[in-house]
Amino acid sequence: MSTVAVIIMGAKGRMGSTLARLALESDQFTLCGVVERKEYSQGLDVLGCPVAHDVDDLLGKFPGAVVIDFTAPEVSLATARKAQKTGNPVVIGTTGLTAGQLEELSELATSIPIFWSPNMSIGVNALVRILPQLERILGAAYDLEITEIHHHHKKDAPSGTAVKLAQVLAQSRGWDLDAVANYGRQGMVGARADQELGVHALRGGDVVGEHTVYFFGPGERIAVTHQAHSRENFAGGALRAARWLAEQGPGQLYSMNHLLGD
Repeated sequence: MSTVAVIIMGAKGRMGSTLARLALESDQFTLCGVVERKEYSQGLDVLGCPVAHDVDDLLGKFPGAVVIDFTAPEVSLATARKAQKTGNPVVIGTTGLTAGQLEELSELATSIPIFWSPNMSIGVNALVRILPQLERILGAAYDLEITEIHHHHKKDAPSGTAVKLAQVLAQSRGWDLDAVANYGRQGMVGARADQELGVHALRGGDVVGEHTVYFFGPGERIAVTHQAHSRENFAGGALRAARWLAEQGPGQLYSMNHLLGD
């Protein structure tokens, strides 16, 4: 079985370091380079691959290598723009992208293979598929609320995963999420509206990620929770996406739905 060459962005970060380690430990991947800002790059030479401060320095040397980026929206977009010039595929797990940034990413995906998911967990994406079915079974009598918990370093709120869960539930009910979403409550807000979907973010400690979807019904409450115990969960999904993307052509912005066979 041939290996897939990968370039890891932000190799000193929480996700980048996990990705680099798993790629080195696997016989399915070749870690051909990592990218990190100069002030944070000390010690990365132990990985045994080229260390660059700009992905441009690696793209031309490793044609076809899949770039994996879990950095920040602006950086991920810049990575995709640079990769477009060389044809390298890109896997992006960055959250907090605006609608405009996603639109640009979709445009870039017509030229090179790009995969984007706000959550690379296979379990979370299974949940995305199951929740609409559960919502339809329970029906409109059940109020919908979502909570998410993450470590105190996380910059965006609510999480991209919480937004995705809210989107699939709103779609299942035929709602416009922008019209029904309530991102936290404060003060004399009045009774809960029939068409309302609460999304609440908690931040603290070193929590990798926890998402709970509540169905509050007459006389009962159903809670569906996904807990991420380590970042290996997301890194493993990203590497699986990289292996899949290496065999795809450009044309559309790929997602977990494509990877899982939808």
